[in-house]
Amino acid sequence: MNRFLDTLKTQRWDDHRYYHQSRINQSLHFVSAISFLVAYVYLFIDPAVSGLIGWLISMSTRQSGHFFFEPQGFDHVNNVSNDYKEAVKVGYNLHRKVVLIAVCVAVPVLAFFHPQWITWAAPESFETSAWRLTGIVWLFLGAAGLLFRVGQIWQQKSLLEGIAWATKIITDPVHDIMLYHRAPLYLLRGELLDPMEHVKDELAGQHS
Repeated sequence: MNRFLDTLKTQRWDDHRYYHQSRINQSLHFVSAISFLVAYVYLFIDPAVSGLIGWLISMSTRQSGHFFFEPQGFDHVNNVSNDYKEAVKVGYNLHRKVVLIAVCVAVPVLAFFHPQWITWAAPESFETSAWRLTGIVWLFLGAAGLLFRVGQIWQQKSLLEGIAWATKIITDPVHDIMLYHRAPLYLLRGELLDPMEHVKDELAGQHS
């Protein structure tokens, strides 16, 4: 259990210091986290609505922060290149995210124009409209993407690391609210980048 918790802590720390230096990205993650919690509640009310919230709001805000606002040049805070960060990222790096998003975009196109191609992936009760079909298939896509990456991490590293990553992803909404609830305030003050002084102090302590 201690090893699991240490792995989870390391993954959260690396995710924060490597990929959340932009205050805009942090603010979008705060919005994403709140909407993800709403999506979690809707899992027990209407799973199709949960899938729509998860992808249309939660994932769109979250990933736009990474793609459009997060610095992708040399990381002077951690003294590593962006290529290094992409290579060592435990979860979905930008390349993997492009593939996942492409599949996500294809789902509503098929639901509206060729629903018979994806109805096999949805219970019959969710085939009443293209939007409900999209929502439930998106929900299954999210679960499949999570399990697929856990399998990859298991093969490349270890099952423990894969389970830790899945736990991180599922609990990220709560953790992100704790970390980034002040980010919109900093952004309103004109601070576009987190100075990451706590990261610099931690890294300096490790090398002292």
